Amino acid sequence: MDDLLRATALAESRHFWFRGFRQFVTPLLREATKGLSDARLVDCGCGTGNNLEMLGRYGRAFGFDLTAVGLAIGQKSGRTRIARASVAAAPFPSDVFDVVTMFDVLYSLEEPVEHAAVAEMYRLARPGGFAIINAAAMESLRGDHSAFSNELRRYSRASLERLIAGKGFEIVRLTYTNAAIFLPMVAVRAYQRWRGLSAQPSEITVPPTPVNAALTAALTLESWWLRYVDNPFGSSLLCLARKPEGARTRKS
Repeated sequence: MDDLLRATALAESRHFWFRGFRQFVTPLLREATKGLSDARLVDCGCGTGNNLEMLGRYGRAFGFDLTAVGLAIGQKSGRTRIARASVAAAPFPSDVFDVVTMFDVLYSLEEPVEHAAVAEMYRLARPGGFAIINAAAMESLRGDHSAFSNELRRYSRASLERLIAGKGFEIVRLTYTNAAIFLPMVAVRAYQRWRGLSAQPSEITVPPTPVNAALTAALTLESWWLRYVDNPFGSSLLCLARKPEGARTRKS
């Protein structure tokens, strides 16, 4: 995981995948903070804390992560609202955040921790507040990155919905993403499985500029159509969920 965080820190600002991810998430953040003048947001499993810049455009953003390496990278970059803690035991009181996020964390958690992490998101969200979750999708897309990132599972729409709704959230939006680059990804991942998976950070390395620009453009186009329709397939699942008004926090 430390190697993953170091590689991610080098790529987060320029890599086409991260650029597309931010464009997919931004409309959900707007919806979740609509009408709020001083929203409170927290990123669970924040890694290096890079996404706090995106979240911070919509209010006061905090983050926490268990890895010392990720937090050290974040602090070196000047991020101060980050703490060390497990996603299964957040260092914040219940029912206080307008938006609780978890980006590409669930896939690497053992099942008991996976369930505890989503229950903890529910605890942190205020009644009427929102959760935004991004997760690896489709078992057919396992590849080198799965080995490098200690991936334990990839989700289907049904399995992710069952996990999130099972903790009390109401699903507002759930769609696959990265459909615009799905076919080349299928081909690359199939080849990787054929020759045997290698735990190398190849997919996090920023591609040559023309390739990176073309793939960024494809994901930008996808972010436009996602404003109106959901994708039936893709390498990730993106969910906007809501804690019901008047809900009582519960643990599972």
